[in-house]
Amino acid sequence: MNKNTVLGWATFIMVLMGLLLIGLGVFRYSEVSGWGFAAVGVGFLANAWVFNALKGRV
Repeated sequence: MNKNTVLGWATFIMVLMGLLLIGLGVFRYSEVSGWGFAAVGVGFLANAWVFNALKGRV
């Protein structure tokens, strides 16, 4: 596995975790903690976007 493959897998895993955390925040926790789960999920998606942008440059 080269660096681009590793970044591709990291992007996939981070998108999956981000969507999972947003889903937990929306459907499972309706209190204030749901906002925290959703915010962390959006952060995971932002990091995945950065990893995807770095894929061809590293």
